Amino acid sequence: MSPAAVFRLLTFVLLLMPPGQPHAQALAVLHPELNGAYRNVVNDVLQGVEEQSHVRPRAYAIATSTDTAELRNNLRTSKALIVLGRQSLKLASTLDSGLPLVVGGVYPGNDSEQLAGISMMPDPALLFGMLKNLLPAVKRVMVVYHPQASESQIRLAREAARAQGLDFSALEASDLVGAAHAYEALLSTADGRRDALWLPQDATTVEESTILPMLLKESWSRNLPVFSSSVLHVKKGVLFGMYPNHVQLGHDLAQLASSLQNGEPVKRGLLPLRALNSALNSRTASHLGLQLGPVQLRQFDAFFPEL
Repeated sequence: MSPAAVFRLLTFVLLLMPPGQPHAQALAVLHPELNGAYRNVVNDVLQGVEEQSHVRPRAYAIATSTDTAELRNNLRTSKALIVLGRQSLKLASTLDSGLPLVVGGVYPGNDSEQLAGISMMPDPALLFGMLKNLLPAVKRVMVVYHPQASESQIRLAREAARAQGLDFSALEASDLVGAAHAYEALLSTADGRRDALWLPQDATTVEESTILPMLLKESWSRNLPVFSSSVLHVKKGVLFGMYPNHVQLGHDLAQLASSLQNGEPVKRGLLPLRALNSALNSRTASHLGLQLGPVQLRQFDAFFPEL
């Protein structure tokens, strides 16, 4: 059989294969065993990986009873490994699989500089860009943060604010009492016409039972815009926030894995999350006097209170 005939035969066979059929060069995805809404998150990521790589990934749910020897053997024919979450990352570090490794679904930690992947920290540049689009008169972003827990967020945020011509006022707080005092100091100088308060992913300074209600009450009475890195805060009254688009995250993780597998240069360190959807609290927007046109409203994927 001539080479041309062989090529035509192979092409015909590939066309007959069902879409997404796994083969020896599939990506492997390691993820925790999850139930409920979290299972949907993993399924969305897997969908994105498949759409980007055009091959169904080999997904492995891990648990305390996972047989690491069997898992290592199963991974031998994969081209790269995507791990979701800290538990998966911890297990992957013990496998010594030799596969290119991409990390997703984690927050930056002490080991982040050595990893390649995408964190769960929304890119402050996207948040600040939306802020300027909604409120072009705002000139300063204010934030209170825990110096250890949020160092990487604040570093990126300073750079993003500078690039977008925004002043950046950041105060440190290591506990709830310190956070309350820091907010008091910032709010005493805040002007709702030119200032906005950002709530980062920080369990100490954005504590939900005392700090957040206090901030919502103060911002409402002062007409001070507050925006957040969490969509849950938008439901409670924050003007806008962002949340992961998990299908797009799967695309981005698969693209990183492909680049590593092909020997292309990939920057080390977890990238901020840019696969984001956005949500708006229309009641808060109305209270602030925002008159949003159709173009601005189309930027948002969710509205609260729900329409």
